[in-house]
Order: sequence, then structure tokens, then C-alpha cells
Amino acid sequence: MREISLDSIEIVEDRTSQSSCDEGFLRLSRLRLKNLYSDGSTSRVYSCDIASRESSDAVVAVLYQKNEKRKINVILRESLRPPIYLRKFKVFEQADTKDYKHLLEVVAGVIELGDGAFTRTFATRASKEAEEEVGCLIAPDDFHSLGGESFPSPGISDEKLYFCFGHAQNFMSDPPPGDGGPMEEVGRVVFVELRQAIERCRRAEIPDMKTEVALLRLADALGYIPQLDCYLDELPDSLRERYSSLGLESSNC
Repeated sequence: MREISLDSIEIVEDRTSQSSCDEGFLRLSRLRLKNLYSDGSTSRVYSCDIASRESSDAVVAVLYQKNEKRKINVILRESLRPPIYLRKFKVFEQADTKDYKHLLEVVAGVIELGDGAFTRTFATRASKEAEEEVGCLIAPDDFHSLGGESFPSPGISDEKLYFCFGHAQNFMSDPPPGDGGPMEEVGRVVFVELRQAIERCRRAEIPDMKTEVALLRLADALGYIPQLDCYLDELPDSLRERYSSLGLESSNC
């Protein structure tokens, strides 16, 4: 990762009209479907496009630190996201005046072949992505589940996200290596206080849905209540009894 900032992105070639749906990083299935109902009737035939990758599953790993005053910092990565940046060239009913040269996100990555058995894939991938993206060394066994999986855009994609968290203690002395691709050539690692990070998501300063979900789940798992800026064990007994972790588990991935 180089210590430079992005100036702009140039579209060198648009290959859309010459490419088929089954090539490239994203594959597009153009289907015609029909619903079959329990009473024997059917719907009319309708079109459905599905965007997918070779692996449709990804892991979202939120990394955190807690100091002696119990303040929680989360480790985010400044990422280059061309699809968001290139919105500036589209025409909307209401103009989007924001210039998305970068996006702050939690660590995340597509689960790849070779990551291990099914029960180990998510923790293994989280460990690899933490090292690549922010230079943080966390063993797979030190990642914990942040509840069940979620579909970020079920109307157009079959992608499924699995959430986990890990305590960040050991960092590489060198800058994080990235994955070797141009989208990870620039960027930086950012430490943000958890409550502030959630607020920035709500103000669209961190406009990434998976990041907001991961941060809220982390707060829940740690027993931290961001609206009150306190922990569950700091509440009066009468309020503590009414608190629920909403089904999150703290077991290993």
C-alpha cells in the first residue's frame, strides 16, 4: 500500500457491449421465472437478473481495541471503490454531489477455495483479510461470531455475509500488503472510537451498510450501549434486567 492519495479514476475502456454475462469478476444470470403456488396456480412469467461471483459468501470482520478506560476503538480501512466513485458520471433525478474517492469500511473479504472446512472458512478468511487489509495479526481461533448471516442486496445478488469480531493487539511493522490489486494500492488504516464510528455511519460519512451492521453488532456483543455511552454492567439493576443481547453469540467461528 503506497502513501499517496487518489486524484481520479480514468475509464480506459468500456467493454460492456462486447462482453457476455458469464465472464468477468461478476457473472450475470438473466432468467425468466415462474412461481408455483400451493393451490396449483402459477404466476405470470417474469424476468429476474442475478449478479454473482465464483464464491457468493463473504466474511465481515470488525476489529476492535479497548483501553484501560474501557473506550472501544474500531479499526477501519480506507478503500478505493470504483463503482461508488463512478456514480459522478451517472444521471440521477436528484444529482449526487458527493465525491467518493474513498470509503471507510471494516475488514471484509470473499471466502475462497482452500480456506478450509466449512466450519473454519469464516475465521480463516477473517484472519487473512485482517493481515492483508490492516496489517493486524489475529489467529483464526481468536475470532468470534457476531450472530447470523445476512444478505446485503437480495433483490439483485446471491451474496451472503457472515459477521465476526476479533480483538486487535498485534500489528505488522510494515504497511499492510493488500491483495496485490490496484484497488488496494492506496488507502490507510484508521482508528475510530466505536460510538463516533456509528454516528458517522448515520451521517453518511461512512456510507457502508455492512460496516454499520457490524459496528452495532459489536457494541451488542461487548455489552456497550452507544446511545448512553456506557456498558451494561454500569446500569442500575432495574435497567440491566431489561437488557437483552438480541440473540448474538460470542462463540468462536
